[in-house]
Amino acid sequence: MARKKQGEKTGIDQKKLIEMITRVMAKNPKQPLNYKQIAARLHFSEKEEKQALSEALLKMKKDGLSEERNHGKYILRAVGGYITGTVDLTKFGYGFVISEEMEDDVFIAARNLNTALHGDQVKVLLYARHKGKRPEGEVTEIISRSRATFVGTIELTKQFAFLIPDNKNMPFDLFIPLAKLNGAKQGQKAVARMVEWDQRSRNPIGEIVEVLGNPGENDTEMHAILAEFGLPNRFEPQIEAAAEKIQAEITPGEIAARRDFRDIPTFTIDPEDARDFDDALSLRKLPDGNVEVGVHIADVTHYIRPGSVIEKVAQERATSVYLVDRTIPMLPERISNHICSLNPFEDKLTYSAVFELDGKANVVKEWFGRTIIRSDKRFSYSDAQKVIDTGDGEMKEQLLTLNNLAQTLRSKRFASGSFAFERLEVKFRLSEKGVPLGILFREFGTANQLIEEFMLLANRRVAEYVGKKLRGKTFVYRIHDKPNPEKLSSFGYFIKRFGYQLDTENIKGLPAAMNKLMDDVSGKKEQNIIETLALRSLAKAVYSTENIGHYSLAFSHYTHFTSPIRRYPDMMVHRLLTKYLEGQPARDKDKYQKMCEYSSKMERLATDAERASVKYKQVEFMSDKIGKVFEGVISGVTEWGIYVEIIENQCEGMIAIRELQDDYFEYDEENYCIRGRHSGMVYMLGDKISVEVAKADLKKRQLDYRLA
Repeated sequence: MARKKQGEKTGIDQKKLIEMITRVMAKNPKQPLNYKQIAARLHFSEKEEKQALSEALLKMKKDGLSEERNHGKYILRAVGGYITGTVDLTKFGYGFVISEEMEDDVFIAARNLNTALHGDQVKVLLYARHKGKRPEGEVTEIISRSRATFVGTIELTKQFAFLIPDNKNMPFDLFIPLAKLNGAKQGQKAVARMVEWDQRSRNPIGEIVEVLGNPGENDTEMHAILAEFGLPNRFEPQIEAAAEKIQAEITPGEIAARRDFRDIPTFTIDPEDARDFDDALSLRKLPDGNVEVGVHIADVTHYIRPGSVIEKVAQERATSVYLVDRTIPMLPERISNHICSLNPFEDKLTYSAVFELDGKANVVKEWFGRTIIRSDKRFSYSDAQKVIDTGDGEMKEQLLTLNNLAQTLRSKRFASGSFAFERLEVKFRLSEKGVPLGILFREFGTANQLIEEFMLLANRRVAEYVGKKLRGKTFVYRIHDKPNPEKLSSFGYFIKRFGYQLDTENIKGLPAAMNKLMDDVSGKKEQNIIETLALRSLAKAVYSTENIGHYSLAFSHYTHFTSPIRRYPDMMVHRLLTKYLEGQPARDKDKYQKMCEYSSKMERLATDAERASVKYKQVEFMSDKIGKVFEGVISGVTEWGIYVEIIENQCEGMIAIRELQDDYFEYDEENYCIRGRHSGMVYMLGDKISVEVAKADLKKRQLDYRLA
């Protein structure tokens, strides 16, 4: 007869009991506890429970999980102690904690999360690590929640309700008492705030704080996307009221304190649908043949005072958010679209970088300071492009001169090692109700390059002025680190199958080699996938007070000075530059570094929200095309399927591996493909294939394709 395992005769699960004992000991890590003390903390009084506890303590000692101090007193063995980190929760309920203190991510079983959710900052007790196995642990403390609100769909019964979260990283429904529904009805989308979650309860308890509306309605879905990423969809009334109180009138004293550019030819170039204009260019010829170029930026910090309610909301938002059908501005409309916007034929206060350039676009002199301008013309990009292409039209002399200088600056930048990535920008043609009628691609012409080069020049020279001439001063830089060698190596390996070569070991020569690659793939079927993967191989740019340069632009110093209407870091730059021009001492570096990190985080959230809105509209656009066949390119390969991007509209969907008939397909991570075990059939990243639209799931923002 087989011998029973210890604890089996008691009917108590020994593994579960050891976890309970570990939790008790973890709360008293330095205090040896005896059998009676542990039993009391676990509220064990039955003989059977105490017997199981005794056996579990012996097993823990035998397995090296605990050690006996004195006689009969136990303490957890030092197994790595505690770490802090961020929870990465899966849709299956278990998660991982990512910590700077550990090389490997720490696995956390669902039963050991102790109500921790995706993105939470937590304290984790590390378990004893067995050789060859990943580190495992248990959440013992939630330091801070990443979010308190969740977006989802209301499920209503007679006694209670649930909010079913949209977020795939939230595997728990929120229990909503009927008294806390706030008017939400069955099937509606809403935002719930988590108010309580006892560890003994399976589901957190919440209350509805905002009813978004009915699923499928454009405003409902756009507001749901914003709420999903914790972004606002409007300004509170007190913020709008504060904006109305700002004095827009420009006094004679203010004009006298500024450099006056109102008599110098000045213009703006912006997208056709732009509503705020935060930068303008001026040009005048100098007697010696050089030219003076003014890069004029809306003087937002003149109107927004530190400590004001509008300053606080700008700092909190950190950036404007651009969804497919709307802009969620960082600043109220009265400021962004009226007071600060550089509208034509209006006197406007600006903060300027003024350069004297010779015929080869070398900076001979520079000046930074507060100015007043009056724009003579509002160009759209297409308007300006027409003047550049034909050599005729309004302000042709200024446009053509600046275009020539911009192209010279551009050539110099690429010669110095700057990358030349110009991704297609997806734009939708929408009905009045927001229904996508067509997909367009915004072109990037020489008019765009004209503006880009002078904005880059201003950003670079402002950063160099503070970083080089005023050494040691706290400043906000836009930095971009060198590429991750592993990602770069994988990218180099991948492009070989298309017949391209890239020396990924030569970091210094990489930009020139990458630019040549982009030229080589231009117009080819593999262009989009190679450009996408090239961008993924690079690091992400962030804000920081520690300057390491901007790798992809090949600038030793770079900042964001040119868009204070839509980016809070630009407001920080304006304020710091003003202090230093006045001869004031360096500001608190730690304070600005925290604001840089927060701004970088908010920028990422805004980008994710924008992508989610694009994805939603792509799915909506394809929803009436079920059964239709399109040509596509394999844009991603995973163990669960292949992603395909349709060539004509760039709508990406997935073909699940289970949908691939006639063979058993296996994922080959090293070669970016899936391969049929019997047939040898291979589907590889970059392959061109025909697909049929099988399903368009708006709720999941997901397209399913099948092989045509």
